[in-house]
Order: sequence, then structure tokens, then C-alpha cells
Amino acid sequence: MTDRPLRILITGAGSGIGAGIAADLAKAGHTILATDLDGSAAEATAAAITAAGGTASAHALDVTNDTDVDRLVSELDGNVDVLVNNAGLQHVARLEDFPMEKWDQLVQVMLTGTARLTRALLPGMRERGFGRIVNIGSIHSLVASPFKSAYVAAKHGLTGFSKVLALETADTDITINTVCPTYVKTPLVEKQIADQAKTHGISEDRVVEEIMLKPMPKGVFISFEELAGICAFLVGPAARNITGQCIVVDGGWTVQ
Repeated sequence: MTDRPLRILITGAGSGIGAGIAADLAKAGHTILATDLDGSAAEATAAAITAAGGTASAHALDVTNDTDVDRLVSELDGNVDVLVNNAGLQHVARLEDFPMEKWDQLVQVMLTGTARLTRALLPGMRERGFGRIVNIGSIHSLVASPFKSAYVAAKHGLTGFSKVLALETADTDITINTVCPTYVKTPLVEKQIADQAKTHGISEDRVVEEIMLKPMPKGVFISFEELAGICAFLVGPAARNITGQCIVVDGGWTVQ
């Protein structure tokens, strides 16, 4: 249990949700280890944080590669208080048109990659007697949408993974939770809008109105600030007994 500044490693921090969470947590005084498959994107995030008066470093990281993960953990000497598993990607297609190499890639990044990096950092957390793991899931950790079989399978898998790890780490001050938001206006979602429009044969405006926001009674996109605030709560002292949970940020989607 701690309220001190933390060393927070965020995957997929080069853009979108990862960059947004990194910027907000840095404002709270935490040290950010920004990682991304695209090292230059991670550097841009770290530079923006530093320019704003925060503390951050950038690290290229491929979460699907054992050697790359081991290298980074060794460079950091396992000294990470908080892991935010955020790296992700999307592909929209009917299963019969879904290239299996792309299906494998999505699961490798969002599920197996999460397990790989978590596994590598857990020994250090155990040694220090403290750790917080936050998985960035999705509304698709709870419900399904057509044409997203790999993404939905991976995000559902995160919830089961978190529950198991919550039990395995119950003997020490480590927690693991999954934040499950609906759509956040990121480059990934912008691409989804175009892909969904093509797949459904409708306009991009109709995708936003009829597919993305219609199931949400609140009817608005989720903001980076909301997700960063939830992460800040989950890594803070008040949440030390919250573990293995899904924190659902869905504008009322799943209460209907």
C-alpha cells in the first residue's frame, strides 16, 4: 500500500489511449516508462511529458517477442511498480475472410503479450511486496460485435487472465484489474469507423451513430481523462482490495 510516486510502464504508449493515460499519470507526479512497438512514437510521448514538466523515458518494445521483453525488463532491473497493458490493434472482417495470421497477431499482442510482460515483471513486484497491473480491456471484454472475432476473443481472455492472476497474487500487495471502456476517439477507432463503413456498406457517420454510440444511453465517446482517472484510482491506496475486477466504463451499455 503506497501513495508515493510510482514507476509506471505503459505499453502502446506511442498514441491513443496509452499516450493519453501516460500524459495524465505523469501530471500526478508518477514516472512514466513509455513503450511502443514504434520506438519513435514512444519517444514523442516521453518528450511531450518531459516538456510539460513530467518525468518519462521511452523504450521500444515488441510484446510478442520473448527476447525483447526480457531485454527491457533487464534494462529496467525489473523496477516497475505499475504495469498498464494497453498495446492493441484491430482488424474487422467476417471470420471466413479473416486472415489467420492477422487473427494470431491480435491475440499475440493483446492476450499472450499481456501474459508475457506480466510474467516477466511479477518477480520484481513480489520482491518489493507491491505491484499494480491494469489491463486496458474493452466493452468487447463483456459483449460481442460482428466482424471482430479475434479482438473480442482476446479482450474476453483478459478478464479470465486477470481473475486467475488476482488469485495467484493474493498473498502479497499486488492487484490486477481490467478497465473496460466503450469507444474512445483514437486513431485505432478512426480506422475502425472506416473499416466498419466498408464492411457494413454504410457511411462513416452512420457507423458512429448506429453502431458505436447507439448502444450507449449516454451517447458519447469515452475520454482519455476518464481512463487515466480510473487507472490512478486502481493504483492508489484506496483500491488495495480491488483485484480481479472489470471496471466497466460503458455509458450504460450493459445495464440494458
